[in-house]
Amino acid sequence: MAVLPVVRSRALIAVILLAVGLSATACGSGSDDTSTERNLCAPPGLAAASAAPTNLASSATAGTDRYTTATTVPVTSIDVSKLGLITPGKLSVGTLSDAPPSICVNRQGTFTGFDNELLKAIGAKLGLQVEFSGTEFAGLLAQVSGGRFDVGSSNITTTDARRQLVGFTNGYDFGYFSLVVPNGSAIKGFSDLGRATRIAVVQGTVQDEFVVNQLRLNPVKFPDYNTAYANLKSGQVDAWVAPSAQAEGAIQPGDGISVSQNTFSLDNFVGYAVAKHNQPLIDALNSGLDAVIADGTYARLYSEWVPRELPPGWKPGSKAAPTPQLPDFAALAADEQQGDTEQNAPKSTVQQLKDTFFDWSLYRKAFPDLLRTGLPNTLILAVVSGALGTLLGMLLAVAGISRTRWLRWPARVYTDIFRGLPAVVIILLIGLGVGPVVRTLTGNNPYWLGAVALALLASAYIGEIFRSGIQSVEAGQLEAARAIGFGYRQAMTLVVIPQGVRRVLPALMNQFIALIKDSSLIYFLGLLATQRELFAVGRDLNAQTGNLSPLVAAGLAYLLLTVPLTHLVNYIDRRMRTGRPDRPIDPIETATITEGRG
Repeated sequence: MAVLPVVRSRALIAVILLAVGLSATACGSGSDDTSTERNLCAPPGLAAASAAPTNLASSATAGTDRYTTATTVPVTSIDVSKLGLITPGKLSVGTLSDAPPSICVNRQGTFTGFDNELLKAIGAKLGLQVEFSGTEFAGLLAQVSGGRFDVGSSNITTTDARRQLVGFTNGYDFGYFSLVVPNGSAIKGFSDLGRATRIAVVQGTVQDEFVVNQLRLNPVKFPDYNTAYANLKSGQVDAWVAPSAQAEGAIQPGDGISVSQNTFSLDNFVGYAVAKHNQPLIDALNSGLDAVIADGTYARLYSEWVPRELPPGWKPGSKAAPTPQLPDFAALAADEQQGDTEQNAPKSTVQQLKDTFFDWSLYRKAFPDLLRTGLPNTLILAVVSGALGTLLGMLLAVAGISRTRWLRWPARVYTDIFRGLPAVVIILLIGLGVGPVVRTLTGNNPYWLGAVALALLASAYIGEIFRSGIQSVEAGQLEAARAIGFGYRQAMTLVVIPQGVRRVLPALMNQFIALIKDSSLIYFLGLLATQRELFAVGRDLNAQTGNLSPLVAAGLAYLLLTVPLTHLVNYIDRRMRTGRPDRPIDPIETATITEGRG
């Protein structure tokens, strides 16, 4: 039994080392409570006021506003029972968590930001409860169009292409976007971008469309704003085309980064996305928007979250809505700039690396959320999908080696399809395709559908693992079982399959480790803040702070799960190959065995 203690001790040492490392990160900042730490998912207030960006297109060249309605009906005349909501009385909203100050998740795990706070106020005017779920921008409009959400709230710039898929409300913000470059760059404006320029954009955004369709260039596409900005700081890309608010929020003193030019279009304002056929809901939201503009709520939220000058010739709401009474942001910005004596000396590469990935105070803040919210959801998704995938995988394996082609061929087709498609595609097909059909069973919450999608994906691999293990059993085992009177099914069930399963236990454990990591893809379906797994929690904290340290913390949490399992796999594999080690027989046991023999 010497092998088992050694393996256990190694796994224990690995876990202890990780725990010590995590403790060190938790205590590394001492008593520094980082009172000056940025919180991008908190309203910056008037201290962050900014004038209109420079180098803007004039209103004459920015296009004609063809979509803003002339007027709206009073909110008191709206019948909320006729709005076609998924759940009567509740506005189901798909949003993002990584683009503050417009949309984000705060440190209390609540979806907030200017867009979402404004939508809450509009919902209150209409007498509707508002429920937010996090998702990815790449699939948000399709989810709204397909009925997963009533509304999409994600600082969505309206375009003609997007209007082919969904409808939009009147504008509540405007589509500034900025060209962000390193200080001293030869790129001074959009006209300086060329085919040799590596231009960062977030995939699926209007900036992506602008670079591809208007500039006719091939950008480098990233999944979120913080990753794009990190690549710009590290020199992996030459420029970043980003929404103005996100660009200004990302740049910190010492980054050596600045905005070189901005642009906007009156025709492409920012609005809420609604299913194209649901005109009553669009009209209701337009009425609610005019109402919050009229009572001053819009001006208060705008001043708290995004205090910047409106572009010339544009105002929120319908054309009949009053112009919001906003402070003189340009004057406030000028006063703030005069009093700002902070040096903007560029940081060294080592300092940037330390600040970006190894901010110990953020590790300390990250682990409570990772362990309280992310870890349970990761384990639930992995265990449920692993159990279902194992059961279905065994059925696929048995069907795959069946003598009946009507079982063998469907199993092969299923395996080829689910092993060949990307995991994200399978998750979206199950979540968005099956979700509307079983909405009454799931309550329009795709959490368990995500687990089922992972199980279907895993079953294709597990089935092949089982099949290879069963077929590796020597043919003589089956022949011997048949020779003593077992039928084919009995021989397979009692003799061959148990041996095959034992041989593939290490491979099954490796598949379970892969499921733990694949659980992060469930976020594409749109989940409540309380349903986020480890990676989603780390990413949201990354968005709040503009720092990648929370993602590294999430990676350490994954290691806490996978390192012990990896050692368990190694132990099982060793036992399968070498068998149980011999041990001496106890003298008393020997005497008992030989008692009464001559």
